[in-house]
Amino acid sequence: MNAPSASIDSFDHLGLTPGLLRATRALGFIAPTPVQSASLPNALRGQDVIACAPTGSGKTAAFGLALLHRLDTVRRPAWRRTYALVLVPTRELALQVGETLQALARHMNEPVKVSVVFGGVSVNPQMIDLRRGAEVIVATPGRLLDLVERNSVHLEDMAQLVLDEADRMLDEGFADELARIMELVPAQHQTLLFSATFPDELRAWMATRLRDPVQVDIPSVGDVSQARIEQRAIEVDESQRTPLLRHLIESQAWPRVLVFVATRYACEHVADKLRRKGLSAASLHGDLSQGARAHALQAFHQGEVRVLLATDMAARGLHIPGLPVVVNYDLPRSTADYVHRIGRTARAGASGLAVSFITAAQQAHWRLIDKRHGLKLERERIAGFEPQDAMWATTTGEGGIKGRRKSKKDKAREALAAGKPIQQ
Repeated sequence: MNAPSASIDSFDHLGLTPGLLRATRALGFIAPTPVQSASLPNALRGQDVIACAPTGSGKTAAFGLALLHRLDTVRRPAWRRTYALVLVPTRELALQVGETLQALARHMNEPVKVSVVFGGVSVNPQMIDLRRGAEVIVATPGRLLDLVERNSVHLEDMAQLVLDEADRMLDEGFADELARIMELVPAQHQTLLFSATFPDELRAWMATRLRDPVQVDIPSVGDVSQARIEQRAIEVDESQRTPLLRHLIESQAWPRVLVFVATRYACEHVADKLRRKGLSAASLHGDLSQGARAHALQAFHQGEVRVLLATDMAARGLHIPGLPVVVNYDLPRSTADYVHRIGRTARAGASGLAVSFITAAQQAHWRLIDKRHGLKLERERIAGFEPQDAMWATTTGEGGIKGRRKSKKDKAREALAAGKPIQQ
């Protein structure tokens, strides 16, 4: 069932508790976003909801208000029981969701404890934090299962389940863990799924586990042309990407830029090259400790670091207020991740810039991204960084670019100049 598309112009019209209304005003929320207008009335009635909306559209507040409204309208025992579980794919997203929920819960009738648990750090502090229970748990799947096995988390009272960035939950490494978690939660519970993309395998999974869900689409995530993001595609040789990146940062006076690369090694390698040229740069990837990752993000937030090199772990859910520029140093492996990456800029109604570097070897993949999202971007070349790689001239078929290969007339002229017979 699809949700009605009519927008709601005020949080006062949603039926939220007074405490949650005070929280929305304190956080500067003026009016519900489209995804909040479409999903919250249904979620507040206890219906299952599938919400597909672009990055930065207010999905966290949408499910957060739904969870907390239910807790704010019932009397709870002194002993904290877990009534709501939010599953997320990354540590950074877990921390951000936890912060949002805590801010929304600040004015509720009774205090609500929100615990955030994730892997990559010692489990002992998280176990200590959960000894007195928690009404809401935000967790990565692996650490949640670890805490269940250690008898630190009990889910028999859970009434609401949220899957944030739901498509990642079925990626390799998450599908088995999610299946185990679904066996632990009560059969009767409300499920809220939020993401910017919903691939076929996720839709098949939902069909067997949700009860008459309400479908919310705000809008099709393939239509990135309508976002407030200026998008540019620049042709460049692979070896010239770092000099070009440095040139753009300095010539365009970008105050901060998030740069996506393909590998953890590239994060460190490119960051080191930029630092040697006098640019403050840090890296963000899965090999770093949680402390190092938190430090890099904080330094970037505060402007102490101008360039943050990141793998796709930063493409989902990461909120960096006022980020003006995103650069695809390497193109994303998945065409869907292009949307997630560029969605780190132009958030909360702001505008932004997304730049993609296109190498000779990545031409075919860029054409697929361009076609899939209906971009029709004109490729640029920057003076002083024009491609010289022989692959630009020799790549054919899907990897070639119209107009790059020599015409028959050009070949005839070259043959004539060399004194060779002209082949008909």
